[in-house]
Amino acid sequence: MSDHPIKDDVSGVDTTGHEWDGIRELNNPLPKWWIYTFYACIAWAAVYWVVMPAWPYFWDGAWHHTKGVIGYTQRNEVGNELKLVAAGRAEVMKQIAAMPLQDIVKNDNLMEVALAGGKAAFGDNCAPCHGSGAQGSKGFPNLNDDDWLWGGTLSDIETTVTHGIRWEADADTRENMMPRFLDDSILKSDEVNDVAEYVLSLSGHSTDAAAAGRGGAVFAKNCVACHGADGKGNQKLGAPNLTDQIWLYGGDKATVVETISHGRGGVMPAWGGRLAPATIKELVLYVHSLGGGQ
Repeated sequence: MSDHPIKDDVSGVDTTGHEWDGIRELNNPLPKWWIYTFYACIAWAAVYWVVMPAWPYFWDGAWHHTKGVIGYTQRNEVGNELKLVAAGRAEVMKQIAAMPLQDIVKNDNLMEVALAGGKAAFGDNCAPCHGSGAQGSKGFPNLNDDDWLWGGTLSDIETTVTHGIRWEADADTRENMMPRFLDDSILKSDEVNDVAEYVLSLSGHSTDAAAAGRGGAVFAKNCVACHGADGKGNQKLGAPNLTDQIWLYGGDKATVVETISHGRGGVMPAWGGRLAPATIKELVLYVHSLGGGQ
C-alpha cells in the first residue's frame, strides 16, 4: 500500500509514503561521508580502468583486453619473481658445487637446499627404478636400509651416481660382473644346487644339510674371491652380503639357483654426464640421508 509522505512523530523524519501493515518507511538520507566514499570509488574505478588492464574486447577473431597505460601484467610480476628465485638458487648451487660433501653436511642452510633439490632430482631421474620412496624392487636396491652393494659413504655414493654401474659409456663405471656358472660350464647342475643350499644356509634358510655341506667346498673354490670366506661380501667389488636377510633378486631356492646358473649384472646409468655437478651432490646427500648412509 502507499500513502502520502508525512513526518514521523517519533523521529521527526519524513516518510517515503510507503506503508506495510501499519509500518511506515522512513526517508533517512545516507550519511555524507558514505555518499562521498561511493563517488570516490566510482572515480577510482574509472581511473583504474584506464591505468590497469581491465576491459575485454573481441577483435580479429579473438578475445583481447585493454593493456592499461602502465602496461602492468601479473605474468610479468611472476616472471620477475621467478628470475629472483632462480638467481638466488644459482648462487646457492655454485656454493654446493664448490664445497666438499662433508662440509655441506655441516652447513644447515646449504643442507636444507641440497636435500630439497636432491629429492626433486631423485623423483625426476631415479624413482622409475628405485621407487618414489626409494624402496626399490626386484633387481633395484632399496636405498632406505643399510645394505650397500658398492658402499654407503658419501664418497661411495658419489662415485656410483656419477659413473653408474656397468654403464658402457663411462670409462670409470663400476664393472664387476657375477659369472654364469652353469651357462659357462664352470659348475655342473648338481654343484649349482649344492652351492645354492650352502648360500641359503648362511642366512639360516637351507633345508638340505648334506647338500649345503657339499656346497661349502664348491663355494670356497669359486665364490670366496668376491663374497669372502664368511659370505659377507665385498663392497669394493659390488659383491652382496649373503648372510643377511636382504635379497636383491629374491632369496628362495629357485631364484638363488637361477642367480648362480645365469649370473646377475644390473645396470645403472652414469648421471655425471647428464646432471650438473651441484645436482649430483644434491642427489648424493639425499640418498645418504634416507637412513642407510654410512
